[in-house]
Amino acid sequence: MIGKIIAGSSFGATVGYVMNRCRPEDGEGHRAESIISEAGMDKTERGKVQSRILSFKGIEPPNVQDMVRDFKDQTLLNPRIKNAVGHISLSFSPKDADRLTDPVMAQIAREYMERMGIRNTQFLIVRHTDQAHPHCHIVYNRVGNDGQTISDKNIKIRNSKVCKELTAKYGLYYPRGKEQVRRERLREPDKTKYAIYDAIRGCLPGCKSWGDLEKRLQERGITTTFKYCGNTDRRQGVLFGMSGYTFSGSKIDRAFSFSKLDRHFSQAQRIVTPIVQPRYSAQAIGNLSVAVSHYRSAVIGLFGSRGNSGESVDLGGFGVADGVTLPPGGYCGSIAPEQMQRQIGESHEEHIARVTALIRQATEAMLVEQMERSRRIREQQTKKRQIKIHR
Repeated sequence: MIGKIIAGSSFGATVGYVMNRCRPEDGEGHRAESIISEAGMDKTERGKVQSRILSFKGIEPPNVQDMVRDFKDQTLLNPRIKNAVGHISLSFSPKDADRLTDPVMAQIAREYMERMGIRNTQFLIVRHTDQAHPHCHIVYNRVGNDGQTISDKNIKIRNSKVCKELTAKYGLYYPRGKEQVRRERLREPDKTKYAIYDAIRGCLPGCKSWGDLEKRLQERGITTTFKYCGNTDRRQGVLFGMSGYTFSGSKIDRAFSFSKLDRHFSQAQRIVTPIVQPRYSAQAIGNLSVAVSHYRSAVIGLFGSRGNSGESVDLGGFGVADGVTLPPGGYCGSIAPEQMQRQIGESHEEHIARVTALIRQATEAMLVEQMERSRRIREQQTKKRQIKIHR
């Protein structure tokens, strides 16, 4: 989920834009607050709809002029505000499209406004369907119903924080920084730079050395050259080239600097599944399999889709398929890959028992964190209900 703060010049232009080819349900335009869906529309009508109203308050849809008049009338309560137009778009990943029904998107949008301090004022929430990714627009009046100003101080910082909170709460897909960039809109040299970024990111998990990466990138038309320290053969930098453009690894992404890639390959070569004639009892393998199953469930429950993006350790040497994905470092339940390796003097049975215990401890830590998060959410919900009761 990504929120974009849009500068609105006037209610006329903003409402006119978000209501482009909008068709609300008949009979819903006179309610003080309403959620409008496509129920009652035949298939032909649905195919023509580019946007639809999800929720509104303090205005009278569907006529644009009527809504603009309602917004403008309220600005008279506080004529000192030069620009009373609030406009924010909320965009979601196509991976969440099936889950984001109109009621769910409306709920997320209203909760977003509440957390942003956009309350006690007029608003209009409209969903647009002209893009592959689900998204909606929020138009609101910065002059509240009581004439008070809806603050926009630090709005971009607050927006980023609230989006991350709601993404975690609703288990939405959260793309990494460069995943958010729309490749089709890029121009050179950024177009080539992102093509190299995508290629490295796709190749790297299967590479254990610089040679592996260089070979795979070469198959995609990307060259790899190194910078050396003085007249020595000691490497200190890396350059990637394609289509006449050349970029240092750090310019493509900080994770692709020479030092970080070199460290990645060093670690990849150290993480090796034991292959010395393992002799594990059926009971030990069974205990490990059960522990891994509980661990995977805990990772998904705590980290959602992010839990699939960490470093993976193969457990095939123990007779357990697929291995485990380690949670992000610094989180509860984190396991260092080195902890999974067999120690000097450790028997095979001692090794599998210790690994099983590590996984169980990590699972317990993640379950405790899940319960703590649920408790905090319940407390927040209780406080909100109490506030509403007192009001």
